[in-house]
Amino acid sequence: MNILIIGCGMVGSRLAAELDRCGHDVSVVDNDETSFEKLPSDFSGFTTTGVAIDTEVLRKAGIDSCDAFCAVTGSDNMNIMSAEIASRSFGIQRVFARIREVSKGEIFESLGINTVCTTSLVVNAAREALETEPSELSKLRLEDHSVSFVTMDLPEQLIGGAPEDIIYEPGEVLFAVIRDGKMNFFCRMNNIVFREGDKLIFVKEV
Repeated sequence: MNILIIGCGMVGSRLAAELDRCGHDVSVVDNDETSFEKLPSDFSGFTTTGVAIDTEVLRKAGIDSCDAFCAVTGSDNMNIMSAEIASRSFGIQRVFARIREVSKGEIFESLGINTVCTTSLVVNAAREALETEPSELSKLRLEDHSVSFVTMDLPEQLIGGAPEDIIYEPGEVLFAVIRDGKMNFFCRMNNIVFREGDKLIFVKEV
């Protein structure tokens, strides 16, 4: 299958490398030529430097013969515009785009474009961690990293304690504390003191 990828950041480069290893014909577009350095040395696909909403750049990258189009830049607007061009101007049926703003998902859906919202992925993973049994892991892939969430009831010995009193496993950090049904993210915990009934959510790269 001929696949055109827009964006050669952490996501685009990893996706391009994996699809290339699977035997697909892959072409990557990015407006920064140095971004192609993220591709592995054995990458056998094509690279094109330029703005992804420029039809001449897209044609140079081989969009006319593409079976699938994937926009994964760091800009929601760039992803939606380039995906719309691929769908409407070039008639590509398989069009995928990454978004961060949940509200923009409806725009993509109205255009018949498949999306993955990274914001929703994190929220869903956190929710799943809340709903699982203590110490049950929920795994999530973010860009080129895999992380796991684990939720547990506050140990009795930590009642009256603080985050700095926790003995962490290597690579583990406190993600949030659930208190009275509300989530308190670690970045907002100013001088928090643990109380009986709290639930702790940890995140760890795996």
